[in-house]
Amino acid sequence: MSEPVDAVRKPLFTAGYTNYVLGVLVVVYVFNFIDRQILAILAPSIQIDLGLSDLQLGALSGVAFGIFYATLGIPIARLADRYSRVNIISICLAIWSLMTALSGMAGNFWQLLIARIGVGIGEAGGSPPSHSLLADYFAPDKRATALGIYALGIPVGILFGNLAGGWINEYFGWQNAFFLVGIPGVVLAIVMKMSVKEPPRGYSDGKSSATAAVPFRAVLSRMWGYKSFRQLSLGAATQAFVGYGAIAFMPLFLVRTHGMSSSEVGTALGLIIGIGGGVGTFLGGWLGDRCALVYVDPGHRLRDRHTVQRRRLSGR
Repeated sequence: MSEPVDAVRKPLFTAGYTNYVLGVLVVVYVFNFIDRQILAILAPSIQIDLGLSDLQLGALSGVAFGIFYATLGIPIARLADRYSRVNIISICLAIWSLMTALSGMAGNFWQLLIARIGVGIGEAGGSPPSHSLLADYFAPDKRATALGIYALGIPVGILFGNLAGGWINEYFGWQNAFFLVGIPGVVLAIVMKMSVKEPPRGYSDGKSSATAAVPFRAVLSRMWGYKSFRQLSLGAATQAFVGYGAIAFMPLFLVRTHGMSSSEVGTALGLIIGIGGGVGTFLGGWLGDRCALVYVDPGHRLRDRHTVQRRRLSGR
């Protein structure tokens, strides 16, 4: 059973250390998207060197990565409910970084396919444990801002992935680009393991760390009962379907149709997606916490507006 919320419960960590942990997780997420995104900017050169078709490139960036990334996220998240989240993130970071570096050694489609599957497997263990850690490091009234800052890893990772991949590819080749962005992640995994502490589960919400994990079926049933969750899931899936598909083939389009070099494509896409996406991502989290002050119930973030209106009218 969970304990009642204790309003006077003191933080276990200083604000400086809490912000340090958030910074480390942001950097981990940046590497997550650098290693994920770099294939797109290198695709034109890889296609020429390995003689790949567009279908094979789509398999590398979509099927090979997406299927394993999506399906393994749930079992890894369940492991994070039971074991050290710091260890899981560190191990998964080392795996996807090594597999990114090994991508530079691929000599044909199948070797590159296996390497990208490895990247997808490793990256599946990045976000779920990180979200769980942030929930225990940050109180509910600051959590959306923290998650918004954490999510900056997406546009920043795309920014650096395009910039680094485009320029390294132009001057040193696509193989070296994989090496140079993959190896630093292994070092970051060691830093993560040695410097980030595992907080008690549920501490920021005033719950006991001994609370038993809820069965997956019960979690899914509860979440699916929220209309807002169903709509958010559908919206996020649709956005990812269109967005990732466009990003994967945008460099090829710009190179083929407009004759741009990889450095030009990397700079243009990196700045557009990185800056625009970064501003929107941060404001989304920050505004979430500010808007929460309007409602008595902070749980409104995952309720549809009609439910919120009914609760306010009923005085609850």
